Amino acid sequence: MSPMELCDLTALELTALLKQKKVSAVEILESSLRRIGEVDGRPGSLEERELTDDDRAKVHAFITVSDKRALAKAVEIDHMISRGEDPGPLAGVPFTVKDIFCVEGTATTAASRILSNFTAPYTATPVARMEDAGAVMIGKVNLDEFTFGSSSESSAYRPTPRNPWKTDRVPGGSSGGSAASVAAGEAPLSIGTDTGGSIRQPAGFCGVVGLKPTYGRVSRYGLIAFSSSLDCPGPLARNVTDAAAMLQVIAGRDERDS
Repeated sequence: MSPMELCDLTALELTALLKQKKVSAVEILESSLRRIGEVDGRPGSLEERELTDDDRAKVHAFITVSDKRALAKAVEIDHMISRGEDPGPLAGVPFTVKDIFCVEGTATTAASRILSNFTAPYTATPVARMEDAGAVMIGKVNLDEFTFGSSSESSAYRPTPRNPWKTDRVPGGSSGGSAASVAAGEAPLSIGTDTGGSIRQPAGFCGVVGLKPTYGRVSRYGLIAFSSSLDCPGPLARNVTDAAAMLQVIAGRDERDS
């Protein structure tokens, strides 16, 4: 199988191929990074620049591509498989993270200028659980500023995300970068948040699966709150099976979730 096709497979298909030793985690990652390079364009930034025709044709899901972190994780997964160890239920699967979650050592902006120099000192529970399950965090994706919006256009980081199916349309919001990254084949899975539609609406706009779990089902620890009594982290995926598998990984009691 050509690595160029890997990024279009589902999460569970990728994990199965990996555990059968038909592909490596590094090959899966390289396929996703190639797709990002082909379709995403320049990442969202605070730099003031006129939009070019190329900008208008690209997806711009990302604020930060964490390629070095992702490569280290992929290599670790491949070493575990070579030693006969179980790398986890989502081994080798690239995923993106809505940039409202803290990830240790990584810029966490909430799509706001005010947090442009904030590097998180710890990792949010849903992200940590994904990595513990063998998934590979490939980067942080754009959103409405502090999740307050439904088009992703309120982000301070521009260009703002576009709909992969028609780039002159919005991807929805506030988890617009999450939905766009999954729909564009940049990653099979993404962690978003839903307070009043912020997973479900962009999933609908981009033709992917998004689930708002029951409140408290997924820990909010490490999530920059919009409304603590309503925020629900949840999965975005290409199909229901992948979304269910991801929810199984990120859900569960967390003593640190207030």
